[in-house]
Amino acid sequence: MKIEILGVGCPKCKQLTANAEAAVRELNIAAEVSKVTDIGKITEYGVMMTPALALDGTIVSFGKVLSKDEIKKIISK
Repeated sequence: MKIEILGVGCPKCKQLTANAEAAVRELNIAAEVSKVTDIGKITEYGVMMTPALALDGTIVSFGKVLSKDEIKKIISK
């Protein structure tokens, strides 16, 4: 599973990254968490509000910081 955090590095983006990493640890799954900070790549996804969360190339959330538990629910589907 590939989890991408889209954002330019603001505090909300950093919090979303931390929450995603914690969710992956707690679920004990093999997943790569990476950051996408290039504004060109972010807009290629169609995202106009950051932070955004993408799972395997599909945007599942944007414009808010999901909690660790919210991310765990999304990943578990």
